[in-house]
Amino acid sequence: MPTKAMRKTVKLSSSPSDLKIGEMNIIVKLAFDILSERSDYSKLLSVVNEDVIIKLATDILARRHSPGMSITNPTDTKRYLKVHFSGFKNEAFCVLFLDNRHRVISFEKLFTGTINSASVHPRVVVQRALELNAAAIILSHNHPSGVAEPSEADRQLTTRLKNALDLVDVRVLDHLVVGSDEIVAFAERGWL
Repeated sequence: MPTKAMRKTVKLSSSPSDLKIGEMNIIVKLAFDILSERSDYSKLLSVVNEDVIIKLATDILARRHSPGMSITNPTDTKRYLKVHFSGFKNEAFCVLFLDNRHRVISFEKLFTGTINSASVHPRVVVQRALELNAAAIILSHNHPSGVAEPSEADRQLTTRLKNALDLVDVRVLDHLVVGSDEIVAFAERGWL
């Protein structure tokens, strides 16, 4: 368990980017201790603020989805998207571009919309997939309303994108719709 001196060291950091390696190790150790005890997060929050925890979690998930990393776990992808889209007030449409071994080439926000829609152009998605030489993609967008249930328009768009990408041999592996408490995967529902 971290000592009082260690805890003071962690409290000295003013922002997540100022964390030293030792401080991060202490935070990770403390987080592991707390999670393994299945207790609440109050111990961790007494040492670091929520922004630091969110930054660390985002960094860990981003590393798992950085160029060259293989996408092998749908749960990690869902977690990454949940963190990525948190706080978005408008709908955004993002694409995870993958090579033929499902290694990440790039994760990009291609379109931003309003509070309840985003105009997505299949031509732009196909063009970007070809520019990156992607063999497969995972589509994703958020619903700022918090309700992850895909609309009929979402399903039609996915079909249009899949058909357009099929013409250039790029596979659509999934389309994930991110709500506030849930993420709906088209592949899990058998819609792809």
